[in-house]
Amino acid sequence: MKTIASFTIDHNKLDPGMYISRVDGDVVTYDVRMVKPNGGRYLANPALHTLEHLFATYVRNSAWADAVVYVGPMGCRTGFYFLTRDTMPKADAIRLIQQCFAFIKDFEGDIPGASRKECGNYLEHDLNAAKEAAAEMCRTLQNWVPAQLDYDFEG
Repeated sequence: MKTIASFTIDHNKLDPGMYISRVDGDVVTYDVRMVKPNGGRYLANPALHTLEHLFATYVRNSAWADAVVYVGPMGCRTGFYFLTRDTMPKADAIRLIQQCFAFIKDFEGDIPGASRKECGNYLEHDLNAAKEAAAEMCRTLQNWVPAQLDYDFEG
């Protein structure tokens, strides 16, 4: 079998940030890396779950909603995949993610889609941990620019 493209990136050299993982036709996959891979610290499942609900809700309600294809957590619990149509300029994708994490950092109230009827694991959420992780990501992405979207090392 062919090696999956994301497995060709040397995760030992990957730092938190936002990167273009791949482009398939008109779909751009962003690697929104929140913690350093293999760094010994990972997003706890309840925080990851809450981040997913808030992240997906925010971007799907943004001005770019029609360009959003998918938001989903990485199984390694180090971040998220964010898939968009290529109609969204890279600078706008960065800005949207910056705004999204600022929204999560300051979020108060009921987590969207977190009732028993709406969610398959509705009891496993941690808003405070999600807010802390989002605040850290706000600092990471504060001055992020399109030139930083490329992985800056050889895998």
